[in-house]
Amino acid sequence: MKELSDILGISHASAHGQVNQLVRKGYLNREPKKARGIAIVREPEDDVPDLVAVPIVGQVAAGQPILAEENIIGEVLVESRLAGSGRCFALEVKGDSMVEAGIRECDLVVVRQQPVAENGDIVVALLEDEATVKRLYIREEKIELRPENPKHRPIPVGPDDRLRILGKVVAVRRPGSRMQTPGTVWQ
Repeated sequence: MKELSDILGISHASAHGQVNQLVRKGYLNREPKKARGIAIVREPEDDVPDLVAVPIVGQVAAGQPILAEENIIGEVLVESRLAGSGRCFALEVKGDSMVEAGIRECDLVVVRQQPVAENGDIVVALLEDEATVKRLYIREEKIELRPENPKHRPIPVGPDDRLRILGKVVAVRRPGSRMQTPGTVWQ
Protein backbone atom coordinates (compact mmCIF):
# COMPACT_ATOMS: atom_id res chain seq x y z
CA MET A 1 0.00 0.00 0.00
CA LYS A 2 2.91 2.32 0.74
CA GLU A 3 4.33 1.79 -2.76
CA LEU A 4 0.93 2.47 -4.34
CA SER A 5 0.40 5.60 -2.28
CA ASP A 6 3.86 6.87 -3.29
CA ILE A 7 3.30 6.11 -6.99
CA LEU A 8 -0.17 7.67 -7.03
CA GLY A 9 0.73 10.58 -4.78
CA ILE A 10 -2.08 9.86 -2.34
CA SER A 11 -2.21 8.92 1.33
CA HIS A 12 -1.77 5.35 2.54
CA ALA A 13 -5.41 5.29 3.70
CA SER A 14 -6.62 6.52 0.28
CA ALA A 15 -4.60 3.84 -1.52
CA HIS A 16 -6.05 1.21 0.80
CA GLY A 17 -9.58 2.53 0.14
CA GLN A 18 -9.07 2.51 -3.64
CA VAL A 19 -7.78 -1.08 -3.58
CA ASN A 20 -10.77 -2.13 -1.46
CA GLN A 21 -13.13 -0.57 -4.01
CA LEU A 22 -11.40 -2.39 -6.87
CA VAL A 23 -11.71 -5.66 -4.91
CA ARG A 24 -15.41 -4.99 -4.25
CA LYS A 25 -16.02 -4.23 -7.94
CA GLY A 26 -14.29 -7.44 -9.02
CA TYR A 27 -11.18 -5.99 -10.67
CA LEU A 28 -8.72 -7.20 -8.01
CA ASN A 29 -8.52 -10.20 -5.70
CA ARG A 30 -6.61 -10.45 -2.44
CA GLU A 31 -4.49 -13.55 -1.98
CA PRO A 32 -4.34 -14.30 1.74
CA LYS A 33 -1.04 -14.95 3.53
CA LYS A 34 1.04 -13.62 0.62
CA ALA A 35 3.23 -10.55 0.54
CA ARG A 36 1.95 -8.25 -2.23
CA GLY A 37 -1.01 -10.61 -2.42
CA ILE A 38 -3.15 -8.69 -4.88
CA ALA A 39 -4.02 -10.17 -8.27
CA ILE A 40 -5.73 -8.56 -11.25
CA VAL A 41 -8.91 -10.51 -11.94
CA ARG A 42 -10.52 -8.41 -14.63
CA GLU A 43 -9.30 -5.61 -16.86
CA PRO A 44 -11.38 -2.43 -16.98
CA GLU A 45 -13.60 -2.04 -20.00
CA ASP A 46 -12.17 0.22 -22.66
CA ASP A 47 -15.58 1.25 -23.91
CA VAL A 48 -16.57 4.59 -22.50
CA PRO A 49 -20.37 4.81 -22.56
CA ASP A 50 -22.00 7.48 -24.67
CA LEU A 51 -23.37 10.13 -22.35
CA VAL A 52 -26.21 12.55 -22.95
CA ALA A 53 -27.05 15.64 -20.92
CA VAL A 54 -30.47 15.49 -19.28
CA PRO A 55 -31.92 18.71 -17.83
CA ILE A 56 -32.83 18.80 -14.15
CA VAL A 57 -36.20 20.56 -14.20
CA GLY A 58 -37.15 20.84 -10.54
CA GLN A 59 -38.38 18.66 -7.70
CA VAL A 60 -40.89 15.85 -7.28
CA ALA A 61 -42.49 14.52 -4.13
CA ALA A 62 -41.82 11.03 -2.87
CA GLY A 63 -44.46 11.40 -0.21
CA GLN A 64 -47.53 13.57 -0.59
CA PRO A 65 -47.80 15.19 -4.03
CA ILE A 66 -46.39 18.71 -4.30
CA LEU A 67 -47.06 21.44 -6.79
CA ALA A 68 -45.01 20.75 -9.90
CA GLU A 69 -42.48 23.46 -10.64
CA GLU A 70 -40.52 23.30 -13.86
CA ASN A 71 -37.36 25.36 -13.76
CA ILE A 72 -34.19 24.06 -15.36
CA ILE A 73 -31.73 24.06 -12.47
CA GLY A 74 -28.88 22.09 -14.05
CA GLU A 75 -27.99 18.94 -15.97
CA VAL A 76 -27.01 15.38 -15.22
CA LEU A 77 -25.05 13.12 -17.58
CA VAL A 78 -26.77 9.82 -18.30
CA GLU A 79 -25.69 6.83 -20.37
CA SER A 80 -27.51 7.04 -23.68
CA ARG A 81 -28.70 3.42 -23.33
CA LEU A 82 -30.65 4.43 -20.19
CA ALA A 83 -32.16 7.47 -21.85
CA GLY A 84 -33.21 5.43 -24.87
CA SER A 85 -34.60 7.15 -27.90
CA GLY A 86 -37.07 9.31 -25.99
CA ARG A 87 -36.83 12.72 -24.43
CA CYS A 88 -35.69 12.67 -20.79
CA PHE A 89 -35.64 15.02 -17.83
CA ALA A 90 -34.48 14.71 -14.23
CA LEU A 91 -36.11 15.70 -10.96
CA GLU A 92 -34.78 15.97 -7.43
CA VAL A 93 -36.72 13.77 -5.00
CA LYS A 94 -38.27 15.26 -1.85
CA GLY A 95 -39.61 12.74 0.67
CA ASP A 96 -39.17 9.10 1.62
CA SER A 97 -42.10 7.20 0.12
CA MET A 98 -39.96 5.31 -2.40
CA VAL A 99 -37.04 4.19 -0.20
CA GLU A 100 -37.72 0.46 -0.68
CA ALA A 101 -37.36 0.98 -4.44
CA GLY A 102 -33.93 2.53 -3.84
CA ILE A 103 -35.13 6.13 -4.27
CA ARG A 104 -34.27 8.44 -1.37
CA GLU A 105 -34.62 12.11 -0.55
CA CYS A 106 -32.24 14.30 -2.63
CA ASP A 107 -31.73 11.58 -5.28
CA LEU A 108 -32.21 12.54 -8.90
CA VAL A 109 -34.71 10.46 -10.86
CA VAL A 110 -34.18 10.37 -14.61
CA VAL A 111 -37.54 10.18 -16.34
CA ARG A 112 -38.21 9.19 -19.95
CA GLN A 113 -41.10 11.39 -21.03
CA GLN A 114 -44.05 9.24 -22.10
CA PRO A 115 -47.80 9.62 -21.62
CA VAL A 116 -48.49 5.95 -20.78
CA ALA A 117 -46.99 3.37 -18.46
CA GLU A 118 -47.56 -0.24 -17.54
CA ASN A 119 -48.66 -1.80 -14.28
CA GLY A 120 -45.66 -1.92 -11.92
CA ASP A 121 -43.68 0.90 -13.57
CA ILE A 122 -42.25 3.63 -11.36
CA VAL A 123 -43.64 6.84 -12.79
CA VAL A 124 -43.76 10.56 -12.28
CA ALA A 125 -47.44 11.42 -12.36
CA LEU A 126 -49.36 14.64 -12.26
CA LEU A 127 -52.50 14.26 -10.16
CA GLU A 128 -54.62 17.38 -10.57
CA ASP A 129 -51.75 19.97 -10.51
CA GLU A 130 -49.42 18.11 -8.17
CA ALA A 131 -46.49 15.88 -9.12
CA THR A 132 -45.39 12.70 -7.36
CA VAL A 133 -43.13 9.70 -7.99
CA LYS A 134 -44.82 6.36 -7.25
CA ARG A 135 -45.29 2.83 -8.56
CA LEU A 136 -48.28 2.62 -10.90
CA TYR A 137 -50.80 -0.07 -10.01
CA ILE A 138 -53.54 -0.96 -12.49
CA ARG A 139 -55.96 -3.81 -11.88
CA GLU A 140 -59.24 -4.01 -13.81
CA GLU A 141 -60.83 -0.60 -13.19
CA LYS A 142 -58.74 0.24 -10.11
CA ILE A 143 -55.75 2.60 -10.43
CA GLU A 144 -53.42 3.53 -7.56
CA LEU A 145 -50.15 5.34 -7.16
CA ARG A 146 -48.33 3.20 -4.60
CA PRO A 147 -45.44 4.19 -2.37
CA GLU A 148 -42.54 1.86 -1.61
CA ASN A 149 -42.52 2.64 2.11
CA PRO A 150 -45.07 1.15 4.55
CA LYS A 151 -45.28 4.49 6.39
CA HIS A 152 -47.14 5.97 3.40
CA ARG A 153 -50.56 5.12 2.00
CA PRO A 154 -51.41 4.42 -1.65
CA ILE A 155 -53.11 7.22 -3.54
CA PRO A 156 -56.31 5.94 -5.18
CA VAL A 157 -57.16 7.48 -8.53
CA GLY A 158 -60.84 7.81 -9.32
CA PRO A 159 -62.56 8.37 -12.66
CA ASP A 160 -63.02 12.08 -11.89
CA ASP A 161 -59.37 12.63 -10.88
CA ARG A 162 -57.12 14.26 -13.46
CA LEU A 163 -54.20 11.82 -13.67
CA ARG A 164 -51.48 12.40 -16.24
CA ILE A 165 -48.38 10.24 -16.56
CA LEU A 166 -45.41 12.51 -17.22
CA GLY A 167 -42.99 9.65 -17.73
CA LYS A 168 -41.34 6.47 -16.54
CA VAL A 169 -38.37 6.54 -14.15
CA VAL A 170 -35.45 4.91 -16.01
CA ALA A 171 -32.58 5.69 -13.64
CA VAL A 172 -31.76 7.03 -10.20
CA ARG A 173 -28.69 9.00 -9.23
CA ARG A 174 -27.65 9.53 -5.67
CA PRO A 175 -25.42 12.58 -5.21
CA GLY A 176 -21.81 11.37 -5.35
CA SER A 177 -22.78 7.93 -6.73
CA ARG A 178 -23.15 6.26 -10.07
CA MET A 179 -26.41 5.86 -11.99
CA GLN A 180 -28.74 2.99 -11.02
CA THR A 181 -31.89 1.59 -12.51
CA PRO A 182 -34.95 1.98 -10.27
CA GLY A 183 -35.59 -0.84 -7.82
CA THR A 184 -31.87 -1.54 -7.41
CA VAL A 185 -30.79 -1.68 -3.78
CA TRP A 186 -27.96 0.77 -3.08
CA GLN A 187 -24.89 -0.43 -1.22
